[in-house]
Amino acid sequence: MKLFLKNTLLTILAVMGFVNVQAQESTKKRIDGIVGIVGNYVVLDSDIDNTFIQAKATGYDTSKFSRCELLGTLLENKLFSHQAIQDSIVVTDDEINGMMDSQIDRMVEQAGSIDNVVKYYNKKNYEEFRGYFFDIMKENQLASRMQEKLTSDVKITPEEIRQFYNNIPKDSLPMIGDQIELSEIVMKPVITKEERQAVIDKLNEIRQDILDGSSFASKVYVYTEDKGSLQTGGFYSIDKKTEFVKEFKDVAFSLKEGEISKPFETEYGFHIIQLEKIVGKNLELRHILMSAKPSQESLDKAKKDLDDLRIRILNKEISFADAARQYSQQKETKQSGGIITDRQTGDTRFELNRMEDRIMYSMVSNLKVGEISATTQVPDGNNIQYKIIQVTNKIPEHAADFSNDYMQIRSVALRTKQNEAVAKWIANTIKDTYIQINDEYQNCSFKSDWLKNQ
Repeated sequence: MKLFLKNTLLTILAVMGFVNVQAQESTKKRIDGIVGIVGNYVVLDSDIDNTFIQAKATGYDTSKFSRCELLGTLLENKLFSHQAIQDSIVVTDDEINGMMDSQIDRMVEQAGSIDNVVKYYNKKNYEEFRGYFFDIMKENQLASRMQEKLTSDVKITPEEIRQFYNNIPKDSLPMIGDQIELSEIVMKPVITKEERQAVIDKLNEIRQDILDGSSFASKVYVYTEDKGSLQTGGFYSIDKKTEFVKEFKDVAFSLKEGEISKPFETEYGFHIIQLEKIVGKNLELRHILMSAKPSQESLDKAKKDLDDLRIRILNKEISFADAARQYSQQKETKQSGGIITDRQTGDTRFELNRMEDRIMYSMVSNLKVGEISATTQVPDGNNIQYKIIQVTNKIPEHAADFSNDYMQIRSVALRTKQNEAVAKWIANTIKDTYIQINDEYQNCSFKSDWLKNQ
């Protein structure tokens, strides 16, 4: 429960400042003041208020949070940001500006206009308002990068996982909800050479515009289909260990500073890359992703082919597994007979009520073991594909078992070890960092030694 609470507070902090404007308007404002200082960063009384508001807006029970707990988490966030600066962790202005554009769009939707947002936050104009939130976003990104740095090298062994499990009292073992195992067959529409060449030609046109003086980032905002980097103007910082596809890294590491690649293809579509800077072993780059789009005729054929195959399976002319091996166009699951695994854990079991893929949930939630979903259109990156899913097994709710629920136990054990590493780092870093806590919070029972005998 404590772990869940901490993760909840950190999630709230990740969007701190971009709170539900309408919710704030109905909340009585407190007189603002500095309640804590960490290095060069301050925590305001209003920061705590805003975190409460955001928790309510996202559906959390705020009765579980005390002001002391929220202050402690805010202080941690400031410590991460402060140390990120000391460790020369870089967050570029372009990254922050891209993130801000998306967040401000959401705020305008809530408030009705940008003028309403600026007025509510008591800023003189849009420029002052944007500067205010730029600082908030940059601080949060620095904190996030620092936490990633602290946990990236934390590993856990099978023996540590076993000890973690054995140390849980048997009457306190977590319950695992109803689980399900699944297999899939995927059909993708054919994309013609002409459709592919049209994308290559467009990327070459964009590349030439940039060579003639246009901003790469501005082209990203107009053309890229990579939603993960849209907010940062296509920016990535990678090294040779970064988990990008081989074709992307091969091109990136062949470029010189300032050079723009010619269009090239990966499984995600066609790209161009601009290498901005080489920093040690890291490449700081921007990219644009565009994919060729299939015709309606091709879409219709893919759906019909999968409908026909589904009928053959139902008529027992071919097994689902054999059909997947012969016809599925999803390379990750094809050779295993269509068996779907969790990409992060490698587990074949999915807890039904925690499925993040809502399309998949709607396809399988009412199926019995052995039944097959209807042919369903699903996203394929920036394109469309068709899928059928078979439920191969169902496991009722049960107390966590080491053998059967190893991957879930491993995930919790690793997260616990990561949290312990961060807690140890916080304890050591506090000793060498200037900390000041307002008198109002001197009686708080903080998890970390923020008071330092003040």
